Amino acid sequence: MKAPTQVLGALAVLLVSGVVLAAPAKPATPDQKFLLPKNFAGWEKSSSQPSTDAGAADPVNATILREFGFTDFEAATYKRSDAREMTVRAARFADASGAYGSFMFYKLPQMLTEQFGDEGASLNERAFFYRGNILVDAKLDRVTAMSAAELRELADTLALPEGPARNLPTLPGYLPRQAYVQNSARYIEGPAGLAAVGTPVPPELVDFSRGAEVTAAKYSTSDGTATLLLVSYPTPQIAGERMRAFSSLNQNPQPAADATLAGPFTLKRTGPIVALVAGQISAGEAKSLLASVNYDADVTWNENTHLDQKDNVANLLVNVVFLIAIIFGFSLVVGVAFGGVRLVMKRLYPGRIFDRPEDVELIQLGLGFGDKGR
Repeated sequence: MKAPTQVLGALAVLLVSGVVLAAPAKPATPDQKFLLPKNFAGWEKSSSQPSTDAGAADPVNATILREFGFTDFEAATYKRSDAREMTVRAARFADASGAYGSFMFYKLPQMLTEQFGDEGASLNERAFFYRGNILVDAKLDRVTAMSAAELRELADTLALPEGPARNLPTLPGYLPRQAYVQNSARYIEGPAGLAAVGTPVPPELVDFSRGAEVTAAKYSTSDGTATLLLVSYPTPQIAGERMRAFSSLNQNPQPAADATLAGPFTLKRTGPIVALVAGQISAGEAKSLLASVNYDADVTWNENTHLDQKDNVANLLVNVVFLIAIIFGFSLVVGVAFGGVRLVMKRLYPGRIFDRPEDVELIQLGLGFGDKGR
């Protein structure tokens, strides 16, 4: 009985080994799943936690991240040979608008503007920036003279999106610069973000289902601080309709805990943008602020302009001139050659090849018109 038992044991081992060998190896995580590089500026990645859950990036504001088009996230720890440590968190969005909006959402009023990434800010050991469609939040153990250069190198290693995904939203560009309160601008793409930043217009009036985009900022006037809200729609017709809906804010004023969000509200529509001013300021100050908001249509001509080397009209005219010159030159050469040969042959063989008498004699019909009556 011992031999069969050993045989069965050996077979079991072989079967288990065969299963292990036959089982496909767990595929390595593709590089594109990791937003952050393995190393940069002397920093080496020691640990990493990628995720596609917005709650892993920010459990409190996960809904807002999804409104901005959140796709994935990575948290990594970097270390150096001198025992230094840096924690980096990166979130990727569907396009650059999402990264820009989330950057403006998280940016604190007391942060300083920095020159890394497409736009950056810092506060003590915390650095914050976005590049393309990726938002990065870095926390250093201490700030050194090389910290800014190291973060710029980190930003340069991030992959950029292609095509229209790299375009930033144009709506924030319509915010007036005069009297603007630093770091107060916010870009919003959904009702959760609108409610979080605190605006005088409720989400149901904005109606994000109509393709609305919102940007808000605070302004300091001689009367006090006011909130300017810009709401952009795909067409001026939709903006005109929502403009009439916003008028109900003055008909049914609601109490506001923040004086900068209190009525009465002053409205203006310019193209597809509805502008609204709220706060305890005079009507003249509100109208003056709205006067600085003017829609400027940016027309992009996508049709082929035919200005390449093949279809350019100027090139066509030049080629026509060259063709005429070539034909003229060819005709001149042929004419000179033909005339020269004729002259040479006449000198060498006079009257034998060209201008022979029998060839040049006139044929006379001999018509006698004077004998017609005979």
